[in-house]
Amino acid sequence: MSTAPLWTSEAMREAMGAAPSGTLPEAVTGLSIDSRTILPGEAYFAIKGDVHDGHDFVDAALEAGAGLAVVAAAQRQKFAADAPLLVLDDVLEGLRGLARASRARLNAQVTAVTGSVGKTSTKEALRGVLSAQGETHASVASFNNHWGVPLSLARCPASARFAIFEIGMNHPGEIEPLVKMVRPHVAIITTVEPVHLEFFSGIEAIADAKAEIFAGLEPGGVAVLNRDNSQFARLAANAKARGVTRIVSFGTEPACDARLLDISLHASTSAVHANIFGHDVTYKLGVPGRHMAMNSLAVLAAASLAGADLALAALSLSQVAPATGRGVRRVLEIASGEAILIDESYNANPASMAAAINVLGRAEIGPRGRRIAVLGDMLELGPAGPDLHRGLAEAVKANQIDLVYCCGPLMRNLWDALSAGKRGGYAENSAGLEAQAVSAIRAGDAIMVKGSLASKMKTIVNALEKRFPGSAHNGAAG
Repeated sequence: MSTAPLWTSEAMREAMGAAPSGTLPEAVTGLSIDSRTILPGEAYFAIKGDVHDGHDFVDAALEAGAGLAVVAAAQRQKFAADAPLLVLDDVLEGLRGLARASRARLNAQVTAVTGSVGKTSTKEALRGVLSAQGETHASVASFNNHWGVPLSLARCPASARFAIFEIGMNHPGEIEPLVKMVRPHVAIITTVEPVHLEFFSGIEAIADAKAEIFAGLEPGGVAVLNRDNSQFARLAANAKARGVTRIVSFGTEPACDARLLDISLHASTSAVHANIFGHDVTYKLGVPGRHMAMNSLAVLAAASLAGADLALAALSLSQVAPATGRGVRRVLEIASGEAILIDESYNANPASMAAAINVLGRAEIGPRGRRIAVLGDMLELGPAGPDLHRGLAEAVKANQIDLVYCCGPLMRNLWDALSAGKRGGYAENSAGLEAQAVSAIRAGDAIMVKGSLASKMKTIVNALEKRFPGSAHNGAAG
């Protein structure tokens, strides 16, 4: 790993077309948009968000040790005359300029990941696999939007061998400008599912929006697509129309370049037998669920395309762990024993909700234990929302979930569709459901909490962890 500074102040100034003010450091060690977590020597970007204006926190960032701050010319007068600043018309546009300069100096193999489900988990798995084989940079958390992508790209060290960027969208036209900054050699679309339906006419329109990722592929770049997905043919046609000459597919069909041959699903892991570009590999995956095993095929294909060793990459998958709020498990210490908490609270859509219920259905429980789902609304589904929530009753039944707790007006549709014996409790919001869910837990239970981010299901996770302090759970295959 390189210990060189990330950017010289002069290189930043030139890339952004900024004017220097005050005495600038020779270089900065990193970039930040959060004054609360900024580290000494980093550059602070005063981004104007939907809720807060970063210019309100410039002084706090400098006091915390920021080497310099990037600010808008219209707000320059707010700060001391000798403050170390780079001043320009538009801070976000300056960040984009720095991102483009970062990509121009980069010699890494670059991968971009999008998809309706599994973006972050796939990116994190690929990060883990490639980190074992060379200096690897990847987006942190889910930094996949109009500011997250340029920030992640601008943070990439010039010395990186591999770079992975997550790219998301809620509306048409959002992916293309981002991927044109990233200019990947490999573009993965994990899957296309009915999400964000509030903003799209149907799943085909979602596929077309995801296909914008091909617009930024480098010449000779490769598209990695899920052949088992209903939109595979549409995505492949989109790729070809944009000049992509190589399409790699993953899935279960014989024609797949990365093919699942066999899988053994366990409570907290999976054992996978696959064929990747003609090579048979058997590996343990450190996270449960068939959906995760499917995406591991894309990870191995992308790693191979980036020049990584396939056998070592497959071995590294055993070390993959769930991302925060995406299946992290904790042991809850109950008075008479233990329970398992599966935290899926980060976000939700119909496909990820069904997958999470499936994982809960395989969770290990004690002699008197129950499998309990605590579910909040899935948002941005438009007119189809009520039916999609009601339809989850099939997954609840198929996976033998014992009790379901629901909150939110949309989840009322699932609640009404459940048999009386499976109804745990209902509330209008997560705050109202919290006490019901916490009081229901007993030794031997496995409880899974999931909902869209705005449903605030994390509050229930926090309440469970506070009431029943425990530890991280790294269960072996059962």
